[in-house]
Amino acid sequence: MDTIAPYNHFVGEFIGTMLLIILGSGVVANVVLSKTKGNNGGLIVIAFGWAMGVFVGVYSSVKLGGSGHLNPAVTLALAYLDMFPKEDVLIYLLAQFAGAMVGATLTWLAYRQHFEQTQDGDLKLAVFSTGPAIRSTPNNLITEIIGTFVLMLGALLFSKPVNGLGTLDALPVALLVLGIGVSLGGPTGYAINPARDLGPRIIHFLLPIARKRDSDWGYALVPVAGPIAGALLAAGVYKYFLS
Repeated sequence: MDTIAPYNHFVGEFIGTMLLIILGSGVVANVVLSKTKGNNGGLIVIAFGWAMGVFVGVYSSVKLGGSGHLNPAVTLALAYLDMFPKEDVLIYLLAQFAGAMVGATLTWLAYRQHFEQTQDGDLKLAVFSTGPAIRSTPNNLITEIIGTFVLMLGALLFSKPVNGLGTLDALPVALLVLGIGVSLGGPTGYAINPARDLGPRIIHFLLPIARKRDSDWGYALVPVAGPIAGALLAAGVYKYFLS
């Protein structure tokens, strides 16, 4: 694969990830924060919001010269498979984390009054990052590995020439993320993306949010390590058994 100009890489991935987080964290805010129009909308609404975030983010990233990864785990797995230039990995990771942090900040600005009206610190944190329904690091890690394995393997299979799709074509991957959300989102909230979780978690820590709780750094490694392991596992299965 030819190396694309680093500027295009950064802009595409930055804007795409920013839009992903605005729509994804935005739907969580709409569902969980007090006095919103979408309060108590439930998991299905959240899953649809994140799926639309993926669609808009991937499409926008590719349009602007990126590759539509929006996810460090995906970038690392594709580099492992030699489907993405290893020299471009760092610029992609920087863009993804920066875009996630800016997107989280803009979500907070959009819902600032509702953060002030919400008393529950756990709900405020949920807008920014994932957390387990039942806290158990080994089990939570396994769930994130499985979810990202499904994401990565599905994306790689979509890319086979018989399907006529790009590696991370926007619509099928959005539908895949929707499926992961409604099917595997119950235990951990399906981070399946280190930037999506860690970037906004840092913003939660930094922002002057009234009555917020701690940022749950004890859990923060799970939605980083799990997705990376799951994506690399899927890449290995694809490389040795399916390609």
